[in-house]
Formats: sequence, C-alpha cells, structure tokens
Amino acid sequence: MQIEAIIKTSLQSALKEIYNVEEPTIALQPTKKDFEGFYTFVTFPYTKSLRKPPIEIGNALGAYVLEKSGVVSNFNVVQGFLNLSIDESAWVGALNALALDENFGFAAPNGQSVMVEFSSPNTNKPLHLGHLRNNFLGDSVARILKANGYDVTKTCLVNDRGIHICKSMLAYAKLGNGETPESAEMKGDHLIGKYYVLFDKEYKQQIQTLVAEGMTKEEAEKKAPWMLEAQELLRKWEQGDEETVTLWKTMNEWVYAGFSDTYQKIGVSFDKTYYESNTYLLGKDAVEEGLAKGVFFKKADNSVWIDLTEEGLDEKLVLRGDGTSVYITQDLGTTDLKFTDFSTNKSIWVVGNEQDYHFQVLFAILKRLGRTYADGCYHLSYGMVDLPSGKMKSREGTVVDADELVAEVTAAAAEEGNAKGKIDDFTEAEKQKLFSMLGLGALKYYLLKVDPQKRMLFNPAESVELHGHTGPFIQYTHARTRSVLRKATQLGIDWAKPASTVALAASEQEVIFALTQFPDRVSDAGRNYSPALISQYAYELAKVYNTFYAEVSILQEPNAAAQHVRLLLTQAIADSIRKAMELLGIEVPDRM
Repeated sequence: MQIEAIIKTSLQSALKEIYNVEEPTIALQPTKKDFEGFYTFVTFPYTKSLRKPPIEIGNALGAYVLEKSGVVSNFNVVQGFLNLSIDESAWVGALNALALDENFGFAAPNGQSVMVEFSSPNTNKPLHLGHLRNNFLGDSVARILKANGYDVTKTCLVNDRGIHICKSMLAYAKLGNGETPESAEMKGDHLIGKYYVLFDKEYKQQIQTLVAEGMTKEEAEKKAPWMLEAQELLRKWEQGDEETVTLWKTMNEWVYAGFSDTYQKIGVSFDKTYYESNTYLLGKDAVEEGLAKGVFFKKADNSVWIDLTEEGLDEKLVLRGDGTSVYITQDLGTTDLKFTDFSTNKSIWVVGNEQDYHFQVLFAILKRLGRTYADGCYHLSYGMVDLPSGKMKSREGTVVDADELVAEVTAAAAEEGNAKGKIDDFTEAEKQKLFSMLGLGALKYYLLKVDPQKRMLFNPAESVELHGHTGPFIQYTHARTRSVLRKATQLGIDWAKPASTVALAASEQEVIFALTQFPDRVSDAGRNYSPALISQYAYELAKVYNTFYAEVSILQEPNAAAQHVRLLLTQAIADSIRKAMELLGIEVPDRM
C-alpha cells in the first residue's frame, strides 16, 4: 500500500477511535514548503462537530498516526494544519515498489471504452498552428485515457465538401493551368491552400468593383461572380457532375497526401477517419424520428425545429424548409454512425470553444431523442491560439503553417545543439533524429503546458526556447539520468533490485515524494482531460531531480547502500519522465 493510502487509513482509524467519527473522508495535500513535512491534513472542518480547537485535534491525530501508522516519523501542528514527516524506511520501501514496477502510474483496464475525435481538417488548406494545438491535445488526451485503463479509439472527421472546398476548386480551375504538387514542388495541401487564398483575393476585388458600381457591400458579397460560380460548382458536386467530382477527388487526394506527411511528422495517427462527403446526408432519419416522438416541430415554411428553452438554450433549426440539412442534422447522423460502429461508453470531441453553443445544442438534442449514449458525450473545448499580430485567418494567408513551424523549431534545436558541441561524436542521422525530437518536444510542450480551456498567445521566440519551463529542459534531464545509469553499468554496478534503508538527504526524500505522485497525476489528468497537468508534473520531476543531482554524489558515493538508493531513484526518474512525456506524445533522448 502506498504511503498516502496508509496515512489516510490511519487517520480514519484515529478519528473513529478518538472522536467516534464514522467513515470520515480523508483528504491530504502536499505540505507547504515553509513547514516541515510532506503530507498535510486540515483539521478545521472538524472543530465545530467535535467542539475542540483545531490545534488540539491535530496533536491528538498526529500522536496516533506517529504511533500506529508505521510510516510517519514526526509531526507538527500549525493552526489547523497537521503536517506529517515520513520515516526513511517508508520512503525506501515506496521507491523499491515504484522503481521495480514497469506499469507504475498506469491503471489496469477498466472495461470502459472511449472515442476521441480530433484534428478535423478542411481539405482546402494545410494544417496550421491552431490545428497543431488541436492535434496535440487530442492525441495526448487519448494517451492519458489509455493510461487510465480505457480502451481508446482515435477518430478524425475530415471536412472534405462544401462551399469552402469549392472556392479552392474554382480558383484552381481558372488559374491552375494543370499545376500539380510535383510540377510546383509543393506539398499537395500547400498547393490547394494557395488557391484558397487566391480565391479570396479575387473575390474581395470583385466586391470592391461592384460596390464602386453602386451595390451595397452585402449585396456585392452575394452577387460577386466568383461566389456565384463557386455556389454553382457546389450544386454540380451534389448532383454528381462527373467533371466536378473528378476535380474534387484529384484535389482532395493531393491534400490527403500532404496531411499524411504532416501527421507522420508530428507523430499523430487515427484508428478511423470519417469523411463529411459520406456523412453529410445522414441525420434526416433522426429528424423524422424526432418529429414522430414530438421532440421536433414544423413551422409554416416546412422547416423543422426544436425548442431547447428548458435547457437554457433557444429554438434551433434542424432541417430547412426545402429539406436540406444544416450542420446539426449532419452531426446527429454522424454521431449515431460513430456509436453504431464502436459502441463506446464515452465520446469526446476536441473542438475549439467557438463551437461551445453547437455542442450544447447537439448533446441536448441527443438526450431529448433518448440516445442511451448521450450522457457519455463530452466537448473538450479549448481556447484559440492567437498571434502577436492578432487572430489567424486562413483565407488571408495569415496563418502559421504547421510544416513550416515544425521545420523552424527543428532548425532552432539544431543551432542550439551544434553550438554546445556535446554531440560532435553523433552520426549525421543521430543528430537529425535528436534535433527533430527536441524541436517537436519544444513545440508540443509549449502548446500542451497551458490549460486547454485557456486562450493562448503563440510567441515564436518562446516556443523554440530550450531552457526553463520547456520540453527540452525535461528531455535534457532524462538524458542526464540515462548518462548516470550508463556510467554505472560500465562500472559494473547492479542497482535493479530492492534497496536497503539508509539515511536520506532532504533532496532524496523530495524526489521519492514526487515519484509517488505519478498515479494521482495521471488520474487527475484523465478526469479533467488536461495534458497540462502531466506537463506540470514532468517539469516538477525534472526540477527535483536536478536539485538532488546538484546536492549529492551518486557514482562517487562510497557507501554502497546509499549509492544503490540513488541509482534506483535515478532509474525511477528516468522511467517516470519517459512515461509522462509519452503521455504528451513527446519522445525523450538517451543522449544530448
């Protein structure tokens, strides 16, 4: 049993035996750095019911756990805070248990399944910085949920149809002159993105011309020639016009090849990909079902609506009067399809907070329709990524391209690594692998260390910083642990076995305490769908290990038992950092 669990059990017994409190709920918190101890129990909540001062309660409970728990070595009471110090044998016992358990921190399968849908790109443009935050969040949340015992399915819904796709198609048809990714020496997604920007440029020029001729801006936006032609292209696509569909397929294939390259580069994959072109007609059956059940109602123009005022929302259109779908119709059908395909207990959509209202409506409708899976639906709403110059806009070309950004951080890592001269003996292939690992680690960590719900400002200079609260600082600490262990192996030292109890320095106790927190941090991150909690934990591990490394000797320690503890501790830090960073989708090097 872990130290924390033993303390909780002992405190429960103390409250029952001393004060006759039945089945108390025990919550421990880390002791503040200003006071001696590692675990703190707050006694204030019991003062009223027990009619005792908080200090008296703290002293009585402290004396009990000191005598009976077997893990507490000392205690002190400050106001209503009972601070507990831990016996060295308990620390070493905890270290032995976690260091020799390959699965420490990860839960056993819980029999529950979850789908995580993320990325959801449009086939009219390449992935950009905003997509990177989405992809890194979705991939990390999937990893964290797997570590919490869930059977995880990762899915992606590609937005491959609609007016925005036709805009790129029209611009290419008019200006492309048969250009291909090969002839342009561009990735396919970049090539199509170029034509999306060209459409917007020409469209704006046409609007200006019409306004100059006397039209209002609103009227000009509707009657601009290229907009009318794009709408006609969409109608042709929906009617299955062979020439239009052929162009659509060709351009989409170029984009998919580009996406595939980017996904491979950033370490993201999916178990199932859905395409809106296959799902956009779904949902009409759900509307008919809802009408029959009285969940929906028709208006005079034959449009179908739902009244969600009871849920604090408003009336929502679910089918137009001409029988065509709106986005919510499609989502009803696609969600039914997903649960038919996988029958998961939960489904999580990783989508920006601009769609908060949409998902409130979707989930409310699913509950009204009586979908058994509705309670397991969750929108992981995350804040947008802004640039110092303002909001990104794909159609204006003011985005930070994902491929260019990955190349930039990799180049920054290479410049830093070559400057230090510590990898001169690396082969060129080893160097490139390391630089890619560091650059992508810097980028992923930068985007994941911020709470998902917070809007964030992307600072290019900070994102590639290799020191401080960054991914490369943690990666460097892992490389340091592996260096220590390599040298120990070369010296013929065997540490991969239980260590004996020895006197521990304060920094050693701090490291072991941090290590014992891993299961709780993984659990908290899974419950809150927050990779930021794992990011912070990995940083804490790196900091406490570096403090320990600076204060005590490891390989030069003459006491074999003390050296054994320190090597086992180093091994545990190496494993825990690696596992924590894997939950973020970040690789760690053995050398750097």
